[in-house]
Amino acid sequence: MSAMHEQAMNYVYQQVLQRLSGYLNRNERTALQLLIQRLVVAAGGIDKIGGYKVLVAFGGGKDSAYTVAMLRAAQLTIAARGPATFRLRVANMRHAGITSAVMGNIDRCYSALFMHDDPRVELLVIDHQYAQIFEADLPFSSAGREQNRSDLLLAGHLTAGDARATFCNSCYLGMAEFMVRAACWGDGVDALISADSLKEQKQYAAWITRLARHGKENVAPWHTLGFSGALNVIDTVASEYYQALYGDAAQPSGYTRPPFYPHRSLAPTLLTAADLIGFRAHEHWALLTDFLGFRFDDLAFNFSESDCANPLLMAHLRGLRAEFIEDRSYDEGIAQYLEVAATLMRRKRMPGRLITQALAAYDSPEKIQDRRQLAEGYGQEAFGLGETQWVCLLFSPFVDAGARLEAFLRRYHPGMLVGLSDLHKALAGQLAPDLVEHWLVDVSGLSLKGLQSLYAKGRVDFNDDSSIIARVRAADPDKRRVVTVDPLTGTLTSEVISGR
Repeated sequence: MSAMHEQAMNYVYQQVLQRLSGYLNRNERTALQLLIQRLVVAAGGIDKIGGYKVLVAFGGGKDSAYTVAMLRAAQLTIAARGPATFRLRVANMRHAGITSAVMGNIDRCYSALFMHDDPRVELLVIDHQYAQIFEADLPFSSAGREQNRSDLLLAGHLTAGDARATFCNSCYLGMAEFMVRAACWGDGVDALISADSLKEQKQYAAWITRLARHGKENVAPWHTLGFSGALNVIDTVASEYYQALYGDAAQPSGYTRPPFYPHRSLAPTLLTAADLIGFRAHEHWALLTDFLGFRFDDLAFNFSESDCANPLLMAHLRGLRAEFIEDRSYDEGIAQYLEVAATLMRRKRMPGRLITQALAAYDSPEKIQDRRQLAEGYGQEAFGLGETQWVCLLFSPFVDAGARLEAFLRRYHPGMLVGLSDLHKALAGQLAPDLVEHWLVDVSGLSLKGLQSLYAKGRVDFNDDSSIIARVRAADPDKRRVVTVDPLTGTLTSEVISGR
């Protein structure tokens, strides 16, 4: 870089910092100085800050966008005061919940903060097993999409469409692998910075520790584990979970487990910024929308941090459950979901305007139908699943050796009753007509191997503490329970709707 170009870039960075600072109130500017002090101390002093690299995860939502903005302000402020500043690595976990709208939010945030061409910044996307440089139009890999789809369908069938198990568990447990791959890329990082609140950190620590200890793991107190130890505990629980989903083939062929810190003798340290970075969106609304260009995604329902639990699909499945399983109307199921969603949004201290905006999207029969079509389109685009496959998942006809298969056919596919015996043969791994196998794959969205795996498993009993799938859902600190009646058996069943 020529001296003239470097001077021009420094001027641009100063302008970005000046604009960014203009959106911060007095308390935020004070918090920024404390954040800078914390980073300098962690680096070992201002003379070592130039060799210090920090990793932050960016989900594309409003809270993580604000965290990235504050870290960028800290980076540029230190640079303005001296010859060097810390390096910043920002990583996105790519999954089906990261829509084109979310990718647009991420790209606009990076552009507003002038991060794309800054050599002190690394912008990564972790997609399945691979790390690559961020691009706004980067397509989701076919391997990642298929893994998301398979995880969702298997968990959904084993739990009859329980919202938490279907949409959240795999992605939530996969965060450990994501962080390892993000931390190990290139020359590694010195620290991971988290803006999760102390309460959230304690809840997660208690959740994962309880799961690991139930699995007979000798787990030390969470606060003594360090970054590497904590990720190893999460990875152990995740391995048990995937074993429950897939059996011995818990990972697809060609899968390679990420290495732990091949470049550094010491694992990254964990820095918390929860006490400095607040998530009261109404206090930095202008920063988010005017400066960072944040736009709320219709698919995200406005209270999700762009994570794996897509609220639009969760609402859609609640409506489909009411219509096709409970003999009620789709609108009644949506109303039930909205009641829970409103409680979650208030508990998350969402601004009133956002709560009103989110609920208003469903405030008339016409709007509910529009949202239904939007959900159907998204389900098809993200997972290749339509109403036929969702209803099949909610009914869960293949588990317990196909105990509910005949009832499923009588209710939804009476023309296939003549082939009931052949369907059981195909599901049991015996010779069956190709037409039967193709029908099973089409109606479920699963591979024949996946269907046969379900056939050999029992439906998850959420009162069974020996089931890792039940324990993961039961231990979730952020959930609400809905009780429904199975129309075929008359028994009470419960479903957890999670805010994650």
